[in-house]
Amino acid sequence: MIDTHTHLYSEDFNEDRKEAIQRAIDKGVTAFYLPAIDSASHESMLQLESEYPAQIFSMMGLHPCYVKPETWEKELEIVKNYLDQRAFPAVGEIGIDLYWDKTTLDIQVKAFEQQIDWAIEKDLPIVIHTRESFDETFEVLERKKHPKLRGIFHCFSGNLEQAQYAIELNFILGIGGVVTFKNGKIDQFLNEIPLDKIVLETDSPYLAPVPHRGKRNESSYLDLVVGKLVNIYNKDFSEIDRITTENAKKLFVAI
Repeated sequence: MIDTHTHLYSEDFNEDRKEAIQRAIDKGVTAFYLPAIDSASHESMLQLESEYPAQIFSMMGLHPCYVKPETWEKELEIVKNYLDQRAFPAVGEIGIDLYWDKTTLDIQVKAFEQQIDWAIEKDLPIVIHTRESFDETFEVLERKKHPKLRGIFHCFSGNLEQAQYAIELNFILGIGGVVTFKNGKIDQFLNEIPLDKIVLETDSPYLAPVPHRGKRNESSYLDLVVGKLVNIYNKDFSEIDRITTENAKKLFVAI
């Protein structure tokens, strides 16, 4: 299994980070992808990657919730400098979040578009954060359509129509703990989405799957996501593991 989205460098893991990573490895997780947030956490993210060079891979990008009027342009300069200095498997996590702050929509869009341009220029996939912003996100992707534009709709929580639209735009869906929630809804239509269009993720320490909902999430719980997909797709655990792992490897060519 590959956890395509985990914040293992988060302070939530300060007490047992190595143990949490080992628990996941023991469960069969072979790779972990760390999305960037902003410059305050770059050092801890890249340090963790350096400790596990065969298993942990850092992305680079500016999270939409950290696109602030006074700092976003400077933050983007830092992102660009990193992208020019070394290889990353993806630009992320980037996108639009209108749950916390609608007033920054204009600069969120500018930051999103700029980072898409860099991803296209460097032929990298993007990892999209979209919360209460599917329409705005799709508008940007339509404007930026390009043969090299591809990636993941991280923590997909939309409806079937939105899922199909994302796939039409050359994206795949990141499926995590939400698929186990009674009110998550995506379990009601996910079987209509081909398995080759999804990848696994935890978004740990957030969105822990049932029966851990409300507690800290960790990558070792990825098997609970697969367990739910076994029921949805009526396929063996090993088959879902194999297909979703292949999907991640195709997208993140750096593995």
